[in-house]
Amino acid sequence: MNKKNKNNENEISSFDSFQKRILNDYKLARISRETSLLGRKEVLNGKAKFGIFGDGKEIPQLAMAKVFKNGDFRSGYYRDQTFMMAIGVLNVRNFFSQLYAHSDLDAEPVSSGRMMTAHFGTRLLNNHNGSWKNLVDQKNSIADISSTAAQMPRLLGLAQASKIYKELKNLRKTHKIFSNNGNEVAFGTIGNASISEGLFWETVNAASVLQIPIILSIWDDEYGISVPNKYQFSKKNISDLLSGFQRRKKENGIEIIRVNGSNYMDLTKRYVQAEKIARNEHIPVIIHVTDLTQPQGHSTSSSHERYKSKERLEWEMKNDGIKKFRDWILNFKVQTDKGVFRNIANVHSLNQIDIEAKEYVKKEQEMAWEAFQNPIEKIKDEAVFFLKKLQYSFPNEKWIQKFVKELHSFSFNKEKHFLKKSIFRVVRKSLYFLENKKSSCKDILKKWIKKKYNKEQENYSSHLYSLSEKASVKITEVLPVYNRKTSFEVDGRIVLRDNFDKLLELYPDLLIFGEDVGKIGDVNQGLEGLQKKYGETRVFDTGIRESTILGQGIGLAMRGLRPIVEIQYIDYILYALQIMSDDLACLQYRTRGGQKAPVIIRTRGHRLEGIWHSGSPMGGLVNYLRGILVLVPRNMVKAAGFYNTLLSGDDPALVVECLNGYRIKEKLPENLGYFRTPIGIVEITRIGKDITIVTYGSTWRIVNEAAEELSKIHVDTEIIDIQSLLPFDIKKDVVKSLKKTNRLLIIDEDVPGGASAYLLQKILEEQNGYYYLDSPPITITAKEHRPPYGSDGDYFSKPSVENIVEKVLQIMHDSS
Repeated sequence: MNKKNKNNENEISSFDSFQKRILNDYKLARISRETSLLGRKEVLNGKAKFGIFGDGKEIPQLAMAKVFKNGDFRSGYYRDQTFMMAIGVLNVRNFFSQLYAHSDLDAEPVSSGRMMTAHFGTRLLNNHNGSWKNLVDQKNSIADISSTAAQMPRLLGLAQASKIYKELKNLRKTHKIFSNNGNEVAFGTIGNASISEGLFWETVNAASVLQIPIILSIWDDEYGISVPNKYQFSKKNISDLLSGFQRRKKENGIEIIRVNGSNYMDLTKRYVQAEKIARNEHIPVIIHVTDLTQPQGHSTSSSHERYKSKERLEWEMKNDGIKKFRDWILNFKVQTDKGVFRNIANVHSLNQIDIEAKEYVKKEQEMAWEAFQNPIEKIKDEAVFFLKKLQYSFPNEKWIQKFVKELHSFSFNKEKHFLKKSIFRVVRKSLYFLENKKSSCKDILKKWIKKKYNKEQENYSSHLYSLSEKASVKITEVLPVYNRKTSFEVDGRIVLRDNFDKLLELYPDLLIFGEDVGKIGDVNQGLEGLQKKYGETRVFDTGIRESTILGQGIGLAMRGLRPIVEIQYIDYILYALQIMSDDLACLQYRTRGGQKAPVIIRTRGHRLEGIWHSGSPMGGLVNYLRGILVLVPRNMVKAAGFYNTLLSGDDPALVVECLNGYRIKEKLPENLGYFRTPIGIVEITRIGKDITIVTYGSTWRIVNEAAEELSKIHVDTEIIDIQSLLPFDIKKDVVKSLKKTNRLLIIDEDVPGGASAYLLQKILEEQNGYYYLDSPPITITAKEHRPPYGSDGDYFSKPSVENIVEKVLQIMHDSS
């Protein structure tokens, strides 16, 4: 036997099976590469909008796929097409369907054409009802996001879930579709340039602290679009930069492995090594994959010839991973017991594989294109049919014939093609040109286009919020129960604490964590003593790192646990806002109901003084967080009721507790854990006939004081606590109030034009409230600046009782 290959003997149980595996891997690499090459051509010839591909990364992804098991999770980025093909959750036709933005979920099961090409994922939910699939029996990938390094925070939660499932043995029977006793590994991938992002370092640091089963691959091709590594980080190579995290004998840390990205056998060996460490020891592993190439540059938006030197381009040609893999196959020889040398393949057989791969990809692309064009062609034919009918009704309107010809001119040949948009524009233009004319044919066309438009709108706009039976808006209100003899007044924090206590008892999969949450029970003592009672696995502290605290929550929720994530103050939400917006808020939407993460984010804000500890930036949050429920309870009983509702549902939510409410006395309900505050339902807390005042949160108490003052001068106010900003007043109760009072005042402590502008749009435009007003609607907000420190600063920069009384009197005078 060839001495160089003696060490392979123990790894090769049978040469035939070894040969088959190698050739299958080579063929898949070639298929993936041909997909990239043809994909770029499809973009450049105008049949797709944008292309980004995984060429150059094929060989390490084949190796990674070998240790990725059922139940494991991937949180990666948009270069992982070979890996997704290798684990059997992506095929070439799916890839091209996504490239064309095909809105059919069967053709493009990742996102139904919503995410751009190379953004991968698997369906974790059943399409018909939004319930969880058996995640242990399938290979799982969280839906990708474009924001660099934003895939990192959720990686923590995906991995930490395995640790928690190992520790909470009582969940083994109830949560067996989510975990096999915690034996799953979370795989992350990231590009070399993206490690410059703070999210990467925050995640790596947290993983090192938590000691959880992560395998993180860094695909290093030495560039971030046009910017080389020397501008990205200080050391020459990433491994050296990460060396401080390397685990030691007496100190926890991360195992760091460096491997050449074109060495097939070494890559396979290293990933096997990494899997044993991560899966068996729960130690995070980083695999730095070096010497990778990017044959077509970053994307179709740029050509790498513009920024790479001639020498670098020549090096990439010479060191292409597939070429090196091919050379290795041709040079590999094994001597049998009989002294006969066997090769894996010869040049002819590899050439044949190359031809077959190219032909296969081309065939699948053509089938994807045909499947994409056929339904559009059908819509076009229907539109032409109705326009011809219209032409008979209006023979003098010569432009109709022109529109018919325009639609007929559209075709799906290689030179010219069109989209649904083209058809809808022609038909809608026809209808408004005939605005003042009547015809049964026009009415039929109008109904047809409305039906088609609504269907297409559904294709592109559904699932921003849960549509399942567990959608939070479907959960009915349960009122707090009070007993005259036994119910007594306590600080608001006690209501929260005792309710959280009951929830931890009722929901064994409930976890609560954040800064200062564990040992001291949060800064306002709303969790006092609960870590001691329920243990550090369920109520625990974290480091000061808001983005990855939220990421933990997202990952844990996606693995079937119910996390309540605490962000200590609403001002600190800004640290996590990108992840809340780019990942959590659009998760159900971008997967068209294929994935969900019902994480509850707990924070506190509104009143009190100080530039950094009294924020109420609700307008900003409402605009960034569509897809997350934004709940603004006026007191702690209402807040507790929201937590109870949310744990019965499956929507992600942000609950903003009133920062100055923890010491205010409230009655303690008897039915803790069971009473529910309804979501999307306003509450009329004071009935009146002269003016409707809409408010929420801490300003509700100020408004009530003002109402008492106004009653002394015979002004009767109706006060509405909206309770939730997202969703807002789904029963349209505010406009019912306006029908009675004919006057509207909106009060909050956000900046001018913040949440008050959002509320005005909802009330005036969506509810048609302007029909019932006798005077212009008015808002009272905080000043444009952040509130200064001290009570006087609060008085002069936020709404006061006197502000409200004076403004109401002005409105009454102006409308009388």
